[in-house]
Amino acid sequence: MRNINDYLKNIIGAEFSKIFNVSNVTIEKSSFVVEYPKNKSDGELSTNICMVLAKEISANPVEAAKTLIKSLDKIEDFEMLEVAGPGFLNFNISKDTWFKFLSQLLETNLLFNEEIGLNKNINVEYVSANPTGPLHIGHCRGAVFGDVLSNLLNVTGHNVTKEYYINDAGTQIDTLANSAIIRIQEIINNKSEENYPDDFYPGEYLIDIAKKIIDKYGTSILDSDNHFSTIKDECVNLLLENIKEDLGKLSINQDIFVSEKELITQGKIDQTIEELKNMNLIYEGILDKPKGKQIEDWEPRKQLLFKSSEYGDEIDRPLQKSDGEWTYFANDIAYHYDKYLRGSTHLIDILGADHGGYIKRMSASVQALTKNKARFTAKLCQMVKLISDGKELKMSKRSGDFITLSDLVEKVGSDSIRFMMMYRKNEAPLEFDFKKITEQSKENPVFYVQYAHARISSVLKNLHSQNIKLNLENFSECNFSELNDDSEIFLLKKILDYSNIINTSVSLYEPHRIAYYLYELASEFHSLWNQGKVDNSKKFIDADNIPKTYARMALLIATQRTIKSGLDILGVSTPDEMK
Repeated sequence: MRNINDYLKNIIGAEFSKIFNVSNVTIEKSSFVVEYPKNKSDGELSTNICMVLAKEISANPVEAAKTLIKSLDKIEDFEMLEVAGPGFLNFNISKDTWFKFLSQLLETNLLFNEEIGLNKNINVEYVSANPTGPLHIGHCRGAVFGDVLSNLLNVTGHNVTKEYYINDAGTQIDTLANSAIIRIQEIINNKSEENYPDDFYPGEYLIDIAKKIIDKYGTSILDSDNHFSTIKDECVNLLLENIKEDLGKLSINQDIFVSEKELITQGKIDQTIEELKNMNLIYEGILDKPKGKQIEDWEPRKQLLFKSSEYGDEIDRPLQKSDGEWTYFANDIAYHYDKYLRGSTHLIDILGADHGGYIKRMSASVQALTKNKARFTAKLCQMVKLISDGKELKMSKRSGDFITLSDLVEKVGSDSIRFMMMYRKNEAPLEFDFKKITEQSKENPVFYVQYAHARISSVLKNLHSQNIKLNLENFSECNFSELNDDSEIFLLKKILDYSNIINTSVSLYEPHRIAYYLYELASEFHSLWNQGKVDNSKKFIDADNIPKTYARMALLIATQRTIKSGLDILGVSTPDEMK
């Protein structure tokens, strides 16, 4: 077994089953865990098995734990077993057990279970910004989160489709075209408009778009009968090119771009509505007046409704507007059904925090149309605050005053953005401080983690320069018991926790845990490095003690491999040298 927690769970579960005559199936289905206690004084590891299964065996959890201790105490892996609180069992494990798993990691280079998602097809849709302007800082967090989550799912064996939904139909695209026409007129007439419409897109990017359209079609473009349609298509295509280019600067390259306009013209919305009708999930009805908010133009009218309340939603949802057009929700239902028909059985949407009300209705539609063969998950990302010189930068897309994603990448680099966007849970507010992110210190997490990787590379180069020849490809001859300093053991334990971190990150779809973990791992490493500065006996290389040097090189290589694995998932580089 590659995961030390799973190894210990199997032993503890088997002993519990034998002592209390509980089936393995019951134990496996329970919520019992082996985990690291929050306080190191509580021992290296802890399990809640006696509390979780107390009712099953009709026993007091504390008494059950005392009985279990007597059995586990006979197994050489376990040391210092004790009962804590209402029935937790805290324990240490032998150094030989830790060393066994370090040896296994170095031998196989398998840092975690790469088959968690075997035969699971997942569609992750992220960014999906309206193609009405360049990507800005507001799109950045969801873009990075979706990409990192996709990476995480990929490396754990899932079949992942990374997707972008192009909202290229609707009034916002008409507004975009009208705004571009104004810019085209300004260029042709060499004169700025005095009064812009209220819904005008003011950004200067449209001047460049207008120039490109004129370069392609000439100054007579506005004289053609179908100029509005032509300009609308050109705007979308040009802005989508810019969006893809900007995402590329952030090392984001999605597999599929799906057009809302094409879904409509291909009749997929009509087909989906017909499918719901055949399932008797659509009816004509009158919705109650919304509670808690005043809507001036609300009227009690009959409309086409989807029975989403039968699938956990608060109310049934309208599918058609008063003018006969399908609602945005109807289009979205068809789009998600299309994802399922293309082979994905788990649909994950990365959304802004203001889309919380969208989740239940979307989940209801997926349940209904797939007959519960697919599931829907939404991950909400809170907004990002930009901090410069201790002050928040205020931005407004409406006024055209915002920082583009491209500008941000140019200012601080892709690595810093990607790491920092993952350094908080997606549902928590995030502050992006320009000062901290450019510091070369512990206060800059991405630097701190990358510096650990670079420092290990420097140690390995130093080993070579001292002409110390060790087999760093095969550690079968390495005596790991030379690792006897507490700081070395702390680092070893942290390395072996990586597999557990990956498992948890996948099961909860919370890749931010990897960024947290990498910072903690780097901290353990830097602590060990700093001890060597003041105590020569703790330096990684000791030419007079080759066995100890060999064991320490094994520890460093395992650390570096783990850092590289985590940073690869985050899409962050692993430099061997840092200025």
